[in-house]
Formats: sequence, structure tokens, C-alpha cells
Amino acid sequence: MATDILAVDVVPEEVSAAETTLAARIGAVVFRNRGWIPILFLAVPLFARGSTSPSRWVIGGALVIAGEMFRLAAVAAAGTTTRRRSRTVARLVEHGAFAWSRNPLYNGNFLVWLGFVVISGVLWYLPAAVLLFAAEYSLIVRYEEGVLETTFGRKYLDYKRCTPRWIPKKPEYSPPGKRDLNEALHSEISTFVQYAVLIAAFLVKERVLY
Repeated sequence: MATDILAVDVVPEEVSAAETTLAARIGAVVFRNRGWIPILFLAVPLFARGSTSPSRWVIGGALVIAGEMFRLAAVAAAGTTTRRRSRTVARLVEHGAFAWSRNPLYNGNFLVWLGFVVISGVLWYLPAAVLLFAAEYSLIVRYEEGVLETTFGRKYLDYKRCTPRWIPKKPEYSPPGKRDLNEALHSEISTFVQYAVLIAAFLVKERVLY
């Protein structure tokens, strides 16, 4: 699925120490190439032989829906700025889904990816899928966190200290902020198309192989 947040264009003269770490520098490279990485990730469940079933379609579909709910909540809070192709970020989003986790979009992506693996029936691939996701997004997040620290400084560090990176946790306080579900739904149209294409591909695979 599409990943979101930041990309490289103009690097400020002074950057945070977090942005200059080896993990962050590798993460910047991974981030720039993130568009085609999901193709490699999904190649195995699309072409490897697996044992699918109605129950796996239900379980996998539930994971995809849960993941997309995370994504919608995140985009509703952050707006279309989450799809910027510039590192220039006007505001730090701390409300809504971002009060529960610093990376709700990636939480959603994780569930969606696992959901499609379950649908494929290639269950031996699940542990590898988890490890691949963890490796890719851990590096991307290291880069993004460095950029946000460069951009927002102490404000971001305070937010980082209070909000978990991955596992959502109910916040003691969520600052007020705009949430636009209609904008989020419109923004996710291309993602819904990707889901439809993948579902069609798995249906074709099921018919051809089984």
C-alpha cells in the first residue's frame, strides 16, 4: 500500500543528530524507493502456491478493513498533507489517531499487508512478511523522525516522549484538531483501487491454481 508523510527536496543547513544517523540515512534511501517495494512484498503471495479458504478470506478481509480504518483515522486527522512529496511540513499533527500512535498510517499498512497475505493462503510467508515490514518501516521511521526533529525541535521531542512509536496507547490527553473524514475518503480512493486490483488478482489466482 502507499506510504505517506515526507520526502526529500531541500535539506536545511542545520539538521538534527537523529537525521544524520546511519539508520536515518538508509531510511531516506528506502523512503525514496518505497513506491515499488510493496510490489516485491506482494510478489510471493500473488505467485506462490497457497491454501486459501472462505475463512481465510474473512480473516484477511477483516485485517484489511481494520488496517484501512487506521489509515482513514490518520488521514482524517492529518489531512492531505500526509501525502506531501516535500519535506516542508507546516504543522506537527498530534491529535486524533496521532495521539494514540506516532505512525497510525503505518499501523494500518501493517494490518493491510498481513490481511492480503492471509487471503493468499501462503501462510508460511507471514513471519517473513512481518520481518520485511519491520525492517522497511523501522528505517523509514528513523528517517522521518529525524526530519521532524529537525523541523519542530523540542515540540516534536515532547510529542515523541508522550506517544508510542508503534503500538497504539490511549492518550491521557488528545489536543483538539480538525478531522475531515470526507477528505480522508477522497484521498484514499487510489488505495481502494489498489485493494480492488489485489482482490481481483487473488480471485484469478484461486481460480487458475485451484
